[in-house]
Amino acid sequence: MSAVTIRNLSEETHRALKVRAAKHGRSMEAELRAILESAVRPKTRLGTALAEFGREMGGVELPTNRDDSPLEPATFE
Repeated sequence: MSAVTIRNLSEETHRALKVRAAKHGRSMEAELRAILESAVRPKTRLGTALAEFGREMGGVELPTNRDDSPLEPATFE
């Protein structure tokens, strides 16, 4: 596991992190890990979210192109 050091953190931010960690029943270090994890690794990837949205909207049939001929634009009705 890697380690990160954060310097020059304001007292206000430090206090707010302590409060937030206490609300979640975690140590400040665990709270910081959770914050960083959610910021850089979203739970849902964009492609997955778009596919789910498409299914919720009833799906969309898109033409496939097996040769190099141009395709007609998709229509969404």
